[in-house]
Amino acid sequence: MMPPALSLSRSPSSSASSSHLYSGRRSAAVAVSRHLPSSSAKPAAGVFCASHAVELWPSLSPDILVRDARLEDCWEVADTHCSSFFPDYTFPLDLVLRIDRYVALLSVFSVPPGCMRTCLVAVNSTSVRISISIEYGDLRYADFQGKHGLSKASIVGILTVDTVADYLPRKGPLKQRRTGVAYIANVAVRKEERCKGIAKMLVAEAEAPAKSWGCQSVALHCDVNNLAAPRLYRKLGYKCICVPEDAKWPEPKIAQGVRYNFMMKLVPKM
Repeated sequence: MMPPALSLSRSPSSSASSSHLYSGRRSAAVAVSRHLPSSSAKPAAGVFCASHAVELWPSLSPDILVRDARLEDCWEVADTHCSSFFPDYTFPLDLVLRIDRYVALLSVFSVPPGCMRTCLVAVNSTSVRISISIEYGDLRYADFQGKHGLSKASIVGILTVDTVADYLPRKGPLKQRRTGVAYIANVAVRKEERCKGIAKMLVAEAEAPAKSWGCQSVALHCDVNNLAAPRLYRKLGYKCICVPEDAKWPEPKIAQGVRYNFMMKLVPKM
């Protein structure tokens, strides 16, 4: 089973627009300019393989902006996801996987009724963007008209956050979907952009939609073999949750034998 499906912002009661896909929250790109102490320490090799892609001691780049994904970002988001989680895939499988992720981003049926999901992207504001636009006259099933784009060279990191609760324990004897908890997944940063604090910026920004959705906490899974990831998450206030040995809590199934830490953080009240 692959990582949680990527998707642009979607809610049952809102429609997307080509320039801003997260309904009612963000009106402009968020520039993160806070500088953190830099260090020569480097994360262990292989951090990106089938795991949350993070930096342990980031040196924040002032050229990076975090914003909601747009329609024209779809192909680059899919490419960033696949190159980070599946770096060893070769043609034609790598192309098929990218197309699959691209289609998932455009799907409006990936979010169950009453749930929310958005995709955040970290953008290098100094890079040169190359775009190929595919225009559509009528996308009646997607609730918007506009153009989809295949772009390159601007998105350096991605993250999805949702309230779908696929990887959260169900509640009650009827196994109802858990509410009030936002779930972070698909944290990925391009290889050439590591150690710039990008993952930290993305994870920190994910709290904003969680607050706007009325969530009390944020949760995520972290590969236990990725030593850098839990350290970073702990710095951001996440704590490991002790899962009972006999509990059958759901978790991502990226690769056979991968074990995860389940981490959570309380969301500060607005």
